[in-house]
Amino acid sequence: MRRGTPSRILLVEDDPNDVELTLSAFRRNKITNEIVVLRDGAEALAYLQGAEKEREAQENPALILLDLKLPKVNGLEVLAEVKKDPRLKSIPTVMLTSSREESDLARSYALGANAYVVKPVDFHDFVEAVREIGLFWAVLNQPPPNSPLLS
Repeated sequence: MRRGTPSRILLVEDDPNDVELTLSAFRRNKITNEIVVLRDGAEALAYLQGAEKEREAQENPALILLDLKLPKVNGLEVLAEVKKDPRLKSIPTVMLTSSREESDLARSYALGANAYVVKPVDFHDFVEAVREIGLFWAVLNQPPPNSPLLS
């Protein structure tokens, strides 16, 4: 059974325009999960590994939306750390990136990404892509036992 309040989605994105587009797309599609925005890979790892004091009750996010090209620690390095950590590896992680490079796609899946979505350039297509990601991972997907989406 799902909780009464939506769980948190972690958006790791350094481009302020992409952050605003993603947040706008969630709002337009009435996806009400709390969105935590982090701007670089080092910040994301600190947050996920519990180093930030303000992290609420050490509860994992329900979903990580992870850009590939991030400052300090890139998205592939963050993904690798998440998927090797027993406390984090079951968090669905979607690579949300502008890269169409086959090597980035292959490496993302090899490291354990649950999905790889290329950011559409057109605003309406971007809104639709975010809607589908949000609806699938926050509504349709059945998370593993003891995940933050379950009571």
